[in-house]
Amino acid sequence: MLSQNREYQSFEISEAAVPVPSPADTEDALEQAIGGTPAKFYGRYHDSMEMYGPASLVAEYLNAHSSWFSRCAEPMKVQPLGENGYALGIGRFGSFGYEVEPKIGLELLPPEDGIYRIHTIPIPDYYPPGYDVDYKASLRMIEAPANDALTSISEITRVEWELDLIVDIHFPKFIQRLPKSLVQSTGDRLLNQVVRQVSKRLTHKVQRDFHQSLGIDFPVNQKKR
Repeated sequence: MLSQNREYQSFEISEAAVPVPSPADTEDALEQAIGGTPAKFYGRYHDSMEMYGPASLVAEYLNAHSSWFSRCAEPMKVQPLGENGYALGIGRFGSFGYEVEPKIGLELLPPEDGIYRIHTIPIPDYYPPGYDVDYKASLRMIEAPANDALTSISEITRVEWELDLIVDIHFPKFIQRLPKSLVQSTGDRLLNQVVRQVSKRLTHKVQRDFHQSLGIDFPVNQKKR
């Protein structure tokens, strides 16, 4: 279960509470967003995934990310950037009638002292339209005996990861008219939902891809988790 350091309340916002943007607002949203103080959204997350195999095999798999990252990240759009980097299109997200399609550059660094780190890097010739993302993640492996009658693998490796994510957004004027507390709470909740959605999908695909690379079925209890 993905966890984070804050609790979020689910709520709905009536259409009457949200001002309707004018055509000028919607057409010139990017120009209006430039300048001023951006809204800052932050989340700290941690989770883990289990891989049925020794840590040495898991490390070998993680190090060969050029052979699996793009495939496992689908349906997100991925473009390689150098030896260890990728430009990743997250999808389309928004609220209050304002939408963005975030695209970030990530570098998967080689391990140091058994710790894998991922951080943001610039995407050549790309200028984020009104937003900035600071992504810092770390992964470490913990190996233990496997106590599962459904597999012949004798070791299981738990990959634990942590993520610090900061997103700055320069909102257009029709969003700036809303109460700051409403924008903040809605943005925080949306950020939390995006991380949960992406991490759940990516974790499942990486687990399945790793087990297939070993020629074993993806364990049933892993799917349930």
